[in-house]
Parts: sequence; C-alpha cells; structure tokens
Amino acid sequence: MTSGLWELVLQGVWVTVQLLFFSSLLATAVSFVVGIARTHRLWIVRFLAGFYTEVFRGTSALVMIFWVFFVLPPAFGWQLVPMWAGTLALGLTYGAYGSEIVRGALGAVDPAQKEGGIALSFTPWQRMKLILLPQAVPEMIPPFSNLLIELLKGTALVSIMGMGDLAFSGNLVRLALQESAAEIYTYILLIYFVIAFLLTRVMRGLEKKLKAGVGKAPKKKTAAVRVPEGSGVS
Repeated sequence: MTSGLWELVLQGVWVTVQLLFFSSLLATAVSFVVGIARTHRLWIVRFLAGFYTEVFRGTSALVMIFWVFFVLPPAFGWQLVPMWAGTLALGLTYGAYGSEIVRGALGAVDPAQKEGGIALSFTPWQRMKLILLPQAVPEMIPPFSNLLIELLKGTALVSIMGMGDLAFSGNLVRLALQESAAEIYTYILLIYFVIAFLLTRVMRGLEKKLKAGVGKAPKKKTAAVRVPEGSGVS
C-alpha cells in the first residue's frame, strides 16, 4: 500500500481508539450506577435499573446506533455528530452488560461484611464505599476486561454512519486498491489484535494492583528478646 493509504488506516485507528475511550468511560459509569441501583433497598429503584438492563441488553447495538443517529434526530429536531452518537449507543448498550457484573460482584461479598458495617452504624453509602466496593471491584476486573474487548470489536459497527473508524478505513483502502481484500483485512485483524492484547495487559496489571493486600492479615512486628548472659537460659 502507498503511504497515503497507510495514513488513512492510521486515522481510522485513532478514531477507533477515541471511540473506545469515550464509550468505555460512559459504559463504566452506567455499569456502576445501574449495578449499585439493582442492589438498592427500594423496589422501585431495583425495578427501574432492572428494566433498563433488560431493554439495552436485549437489543442489538447495531440497531441502537441506527436509532440514536438516524431515528431520534428527526423526532426531536437535533443531530449528534457520529462520534457522540456512537459513544452514546455503545456506552449505554455495553453499560447494561457491565451492570450485571457489578451487581454480581457486590452480591458475592460475604454478608458478614455488610452486617459488620451495620453493627458499626455505617450508612448504606459508607458500607458501599468502605466495605463492599473495595472487596468487589477486584473481582470485577476479569469480566470487565472481556467486556472491554467486546466493546473494542463493537466499535466497528459505527462504520454504518460513515464514521472513519478502523473498519471503515479498511473498506476504503480495499475499494481504492481494487484488488483482493485479503491483504488489507489481514492488517486490520492484526491491528485489532494488538489493541486487544494491550488492553488485556493493562487490565491484568490493574487487577494485580487492586488485589494486592486484599484479604491479607497485617504483618506483626515481633521485638527481639535479649537474654542476659549467665542467666542459665539456653
């Protein structure tokens, strides 16, 4: 390929990375808000959070992108740029999956921990912040890592909006070359794999850092006892 075509591919990589970053931030925020809401003591809060999860988890991300970019603008008289339309659709969709991860991790915390917080007169927010989340978050990292990789692959869906992401750029290069698609799509596969591999390494490092010291008893310092000479103690 020529340098100009490689520049087009690199621009697509940059757009994909930006979309992944923004949509993962939104998905993370949605995951924690909805996941914590699903453990709320009020049934109406649990119902609304569960309804949101079922709706967005049970619909296609591709169809959601169509709705956000093509259907809703005429109905409400506004238009989102492709980057923010893709971020909104992917973030809300994958956030629904992430909320189940958060809910499951919180539910896996030993009930005795929660009861200990109640005994200490902690408020529900204090129990969540000081007891439940510190123990649950490290357990969320492996499934969140898988979800992040799925989100990376899901960014290719935004090409239907004409957004110049990696998949869209690869298709343009294929049309420009008028040759077999094997070469360019092999490069695209390798680029996706490299990004996914780097994300996996980062998430594993984060998991090790968060799990460091969790569940370990503090080390006790023992003072050395000096035995006087001639005391008869051997």
